[in-house]
Amino acid sequence: MGSQKTDIKQQLEETREFVNSLLKRYLRPRKEVDPRLQEAMEYAVHSPGKRLRGVLVLWACELFATAENRKVEAPAAAIELVHAYSLVHDDLPAMDNDDMRRGRPTCHKRFDEATAILAGDGLLTLAFEILGKDVSKAEIAVRLVAELAEAAGVSGMVSGQMADLRAENTPPDKKLLEYIQRNKTAKMFAAAAAMGAICGDANGQQIETLKEYGMKLGLSFQIADDILDVSASSEQLGKTAGKDAEQGKTTYPSVVGMEQSKKLLEKFSDQAVALLGDFGDEADKLRQLAVLLVERSK
Repeated sequence: MGSQKTDIKQQLEETREFVNSLLKRYLRPRKEVDPRLQEAMEYAVHSPGKRLRGVLVLWACELFATAENRKVEAPAAAIELVHAYSLVHDDLPAMDNDDMRRGRPTCHKRFDEATAILAGDGLLTLAFEILGKDVSKAEIAVRLVAELAEAAGVSGMVSGQMADLRAENTPPDKKLLEYIQRNKTAKMFAAAAAMGAICGDANGQQIETLKEYGMKLGLSFQIADDILDVSASSEQLGKTAGKDAEQGKTTYPSVVGMEQSKKLLEKFSDQAVALLGDFGDEADKLRQLAVLLVERSK
């Protein structure tokens, strides 16, 4: 078991570095882009992130496409650009008002609020630009755009963020908590898995199964994040620890308690693994990823 853990961590790091190389390619400076805006976008994206959503796109595609599949590179980069935009805007004073992200000053602290807003806008729209330009099959491109837009927009992350803000300093509400976490976080993981499966030419049922796997994975990730906000230090997290409680956020520990949160974390991880039963040994990396999220410390 120990060697398997080492192996998955190594594979995760290698794929993370590959996603980083894609992001560098897609964020190459352009003469028409204002230099300060370019710098802010690069600052937001090239911070030391986990790249889990990009990794998930690539690994989901691998289940169905045995040969090197270049058409999955744009989607892997695009979902990370959208995630980076969401963090820039999430940290703004009007939202969560955070000074630290990934171990360094947030974008609006490093630059200014207006530049941070425009950098986020630029990253969001760039994601859809590269899907439109770099996915050669129009039918696939349209499906990928729709999948990502639904998860990141008003049917997903945007509404989740709105609910999160409105829920601050309100009585504990488990139904509201589940709505926030599914929409704000888990739907982006579900979209990542679905986008990878689409790029691998999976059938409809396979795509839906991978999407549900991604949803369970995203819920596991968010619960682990909530637990770490209570139990880990700012140095471990790379962001301000204890901020959720300080702002009266609706989180799993605040609503169901720490012990129940840990049980739910394992439950969602187990469900994610179980969903991969029909995919054979090729899905081992995805299974191990679900287990790894339970054990994360940052």
